[in-house]
Amino acid sequence: MVEPLADLPKVERLSSRVIRVLGGNPSKFTLQGTNTYIVGTGAKRLLIDTGEGKPEWFSSLKSVLADENITIDKTLISHWHHDHTGGVSDLLAHSPSTAVYKRDPKDGWQDIVDGQTFTTEGATLRPYFCPGHTTDHMAFVLEEENAMFTADNVLGQGTAVFEDLAVYMKSLEGMGTQFTGRAYPGHGPVIEDGPAKVREYIAHRKQREKQVLDVLGQESEGGWTATEIVKVIYKDYPEVLWAPAEKGVLQILSKLKGEGKVVEGEGGRWSLSGSGKAAL
Repeated sequence: MVEPLADLPKVERLSSRVIRVLGGNPSKFTLQGTNTYIVGTGAKRLLIDTGEGKPEWFSSLKSVLADENITIDKTLISHWHHDHTGGVSDLLAHSPSTAVYKRDPKDGWQDIVDGQTFTTEGATLRPYFCPGHTTDHMAFVLEEENAMFTADNVLGQGTAVFEDLAVYMKSLEGMGTQFTGRAYPGHGPVIEDGPAKVREYIAHRKQREKQVLDVLGQESEGGWTATEIVKVIYKDYPEVLWAPAEKGVLQILSKLKGEGKVVEGEGGRWSLSGSGKAAL
């Protein structure tokens, strides 16, 4: 069943160099809201992501800047989704000199490239390109804590959505080798053992893949639609979650098709191929 959401404060100091500011945009897709992080210990600090542009987030951010007597000289954007980029305009209106960095940047922003590092007093951030959730998705390793800001590839609660499962799985495998400490996710609470959560995500996706193969292995004239598969696998989950679950199942089917394990017939009906039957 669906795990109840942990209660997170609007602002919380998570370590000597990390402060989380919630985006003020809670929903069934953003959980408690988008996490944004102020990183560093000096007068000038880094900001990871900017939320959705909600007034509550901007008010909380300004309060922290005033209370800490600090400024933001760089903001690093993990990926293009609006709930991570929407606050950039408010941030720049408040602090026009702040530089905005993102892989595949917009006009006026700066690129994030492989091998680049971002430093501020008390913190060194190493970007790690890990597409899957989106094609431009970046995580950031906090060297001083051997921690990772995992953005939306790994969440503090629940599971993540993705655009390409095969690419996503490869990214998860890589992420797990980059750090040994905490994960600071794009949504949800801090994960104390980050690599263990990454391994859990990998195992979960493999389990879902096996469940899809198991359903396809059952007799059904003409094969199974993605909707029918969801109703079997997610029968104990609220129906409101079935639509996003169906997108995930379609991603699994696409991956399995690429591996030659399933075939798609007329009307979006799926069945096992010869190698798929052997996988069972």
